[in-house]
Amino acid sequence: MSVHGDHDMGHTVAGWTGTGIATAGCTAMGVAFAARSTMGLALGGAVVALAALTTWFLHLAGWGKATGPRPVDQQHWRVRDTAARRGHPDCLGCRLAGRNPAAIPAVAIELTPAEQPS
Repeated sequence: MSVHGDHDMGHTVAGWTGTGIATAGCTAMGVAFAARSTMGLALGGAVVALAALTTWFLHLAGWGKATGPRPVDQQHWRVRDTAARRGHPDCLGCRLAGRNPAAIPAVAIELTPAEQPS
């Protein structure tokens, strides 16, 4: 059990990477604001936008997580989410990428007589 108890804090590769990039962008914007640099503010804003895109792409690649707690064996921040390819229910990022789990039809597999279970 960790310091926070046995629940999912949502630490993921996508979350940590996006937070790191966004922190760098906000820091650059703060320095640019103090230096009265319009170009620096714009560049810092672009880095923050890059953080959002990076987080989204990593989420779609399976390095994020769905809303809500994960099973205990999948709570480590470096565990890849195998369900991301199909899309997460009620996930705006997945819907923006065209991954809607409710819209994906189930595929029926027909077995030959030799493959039928006995």
